[in-house]
Formats: sequence, structure tokens, C-alpha cells
Amino acid sequence: MNKKEILEIRKQFSPENCAITRICGCYVDGDKEKKMEFKEAFLSLPEEESFKYFDIFKKTLSGTIGKNLIHMEFPLEQELAGGTQESLLRLKESKLQDDILLEEFYDKVIEFYDFGEHYLILLIHAVYDIPGKSTDGMEMFDASDEVYEHILCCICPVAMSKPGLCYNAVNNSIEDRVRDWVVGMPANAFLFPAFNDRSTDLHHLMFYSKKPEELQDYFVANVLGCSEAISAGTQKESFQDILVSTLKDDCDYSVVRTIHENLNEMIEETKDAPEPLTLGKQEVKRLFTASGVPEEKMESFDKDYDETIGRQTTLLASNIAETRKFSVKTPEIVVNVNPDRADLVDIQVIDGRKCLVIPIDEEVEVNGIAVNAK
Repeated sequence: MNKKEILEIRKQFSPENCAITRICGCYVDGDKEKKMEFKEAFLSLPEEESFKYFDIFKKTLSGTIGKNLIHMEFPLEQELAGGTQESLLRLKESKLQDDILLEEFYDKVIEFYDFGEHYLILLIHAVYDIPGKSTDGMEMFDASDEVYEHILCCICPVAMSKPGLCYNAVNNSIEDRVRDWVVGMPANAFLFPAFNDRSTDLHHLMFYSKKPEELQDYFVANVLGCSEAISAGTQKESFQDILVSTLKDDCDYSVVRTIHENLNEMIEETKDAPEPLTLGKQEVKRLFTASGVPEEKMESFDKDYDETIGRQTTLLASNIAETRKFSVKTPEIVVNVNPDRADLVDIQVIDGRKCLVIPIDEEVEVNGIAVNAK
């Protein structure tokens, strides 16, 4: 799913576009015990309550693709009879009206979801009548030829509200506020099936994680059965590892800086593309070569890439690049530079010592105080 497709589904979580038919939920305490369950037609909910649910659902389709939003694929074995894809299909096709299927799903989530506190499992079923589009990109709502039927599961932490004082209008007094359990924004969620090329894609789903480094691998493997996803942090570490193993003991500063500059330039050139920029083995190889990595250093690149990252694994460019800063560290000093001006920092030997050299053309501030740098 690209940005436009995600936004198209996200727009359905509003009163004027609502395609949700049913909502179900299961509240689980910190001991993995079910405390309550509910199920009802979504359109029967009070207006104020439905608005709060819309906020939760919208959150599951927000964030950065490749970081918070992970496109996951079902391995072939999970698409066979008895696989996780079949279980999710049965749940979707039941329109969340089969109590046995719901209980099986709740039990599976509770067994494999790693969360030591209270949480709410929310499930919705929705049917989106996909409008056709004219050649100029305008939607034609009377030209639909496909329906996108899907389920969305949100797992929301439930925490006790903070203690405090409040104003009691009845007694006209300030008093201790009553604490209660509050449902928070989702920590994880998934949309099944995926909405790719503005059509139903049963081979994929979209997974959401509030914290990009906490992808709930155990849950993903056992409940969703999808191919293991590589977190943003792991992608960055893997890219750094392959760079270090390629350059070995000759990890030249100018080469690393050039790779940073070239990578950010590639991201800038593709920022308006519908799909985020990804780099496979050959793209990383070309990046290294174009950035000045010596040919002799590239001899073992293919082998190192396969072992470190994986032959077929691609890396999201925004996960491996530093687009907000260019950082140079020594044991005592940290220098952060605008990523577009990494060329301002250089390493030179002066009077026999290696030095960080930063040219100064304008005023300099020390702790907010303008100083004379002449």
C-alpha cells in the first residue's frame, strides 16, 4: 500500500464515509484474563462514541511506511488449508458474527501478544465500495466495479487515569478526582487484506506499530503467520555493518560522508513518488561504488550482503539514512551538522595531529552568546 492508498482507506473512518458494519471487542487484564466482551452494529453506536473509535482507527494508518507501517506477506504455507491466512479469511467472511471464530481469535491474540498490562482488542468489519477513476484521476462514484471487504484489528493499552484534583459542579468544590481505566491509542494493529493497486490483495496485510522497534515478532509469527519483518533500527544497523565489513580497516571519512550525501540526494529525488525508495543488493552496491568505495574493497560485497542482510532483502532508504542531521563523534565531542551541509566538516592533519576542521564564515554562538571568532 502506498501513501495514496493508505489515505484512501483512512478517509473511510469518518461519519460521512463510514463503511464499517460491525465492531467487536475484548478487554484483557494484565494476567491475560478476559474481563468483558462486546459486539454490535457500528452504526448503532452513539455519535460521540463513534468519533472516539474513528480516532483510534485513523491512528492505525498513520506514521511512516517502513517504520510504523509495515507491508507484510504471507508465506506460501500460510495460504494453504489450516494456515493463518485462512483463519483471517474466515473471520472476515463471517463479518464478525461467528462467536466461535471470535473467541478463537481472542484466545490466540492473548496467548501470543507480549504485553504485561491491561489492553483492549478491537475488531471491525468494513465494506468499501471502491469508486472508479477517470483518466484525469477524478473519482467516479457511480462507476465502481469492486468492493474491498476487510477487517481491522487494533490492540489498545488500557491504563488507569492519573490522580489529581477536579472541580465538582454539584457540590461547588475542589475534590479528589475519581480515577478510571482509559483506553489509549493503539500500540499495534493490522489491516487484512491489504489494499494494493486500489484492489484487494489477499497475499499481504498492513501491520502498524506505534514503536517501530517493537514489532511484536512472536505475535506476528504465530497469529498473522507473516514473513518476519525487519525493524527500522535493525535495517540501519545492518546497513552500517555491511558498510564497515566492506571498507574493513580503511573506513574512510570522505567515503562515508559521500555515501550520506548521495543517499539523501536519492531520497530527495524520489520524495514525490507514490512508493518509498527501497534499496536491494544491487542498488546498495551501486551506491557504494558511486561514492568512492575502491573496487578491491567490493570483491566480497555480495557474500557479505547475503550473510548480513539477506540476498532478497531490501532496505527502506529512509530507515538507513540520516535525513535530519549529519553527526560526527569523538570520545569528547559531538558535532551535528545540517545534512545538506555535511561538506562543511572535514578531517585534516594539522601540525601532525588529526583535526576536525569546520570553516566559519558567519557569527558563532557559545551557549546562546554571540562571540568574536576572529
